[in-house]
Amino acid sequence: MEDDASKYVKLISAEGHEFIVDRKCACVSKTIEAMLAGNFAESKGEINFPEISTNILEKVIQYLYYKVRYTNSPQKVPDFKMEPEIALELLMAANFLDC
Repeated sequence: MEDDASKYVKLISAEGHEFIVDRKCACVSKTIEAMLAGNFAESKGEINFPEISTNILEKVIQYLYYKVRYTNSPQKVPDFKMEPEIALELLMAANFLDC
């Protein structure tokens, strides 16, 4: 049985804000999944993103949960809302995280 510590990962933004995220949701990101599975220090379940600001990392995490929630959903998938002023920075973070 999986213990509570392995069900969650800690993602840390450039400003040091810590987000506790369900591992299944975090692994929507192929980059995070690889870091957790590999021989990286991050495989312990704590990943620092010194290049991703708190507001962008928070929005990425919202998307990870959205993706898990609506993948293969029989219901109409609502639009994922984002502010236009963060679109470019969010796109760069999503590209880096492969999600």
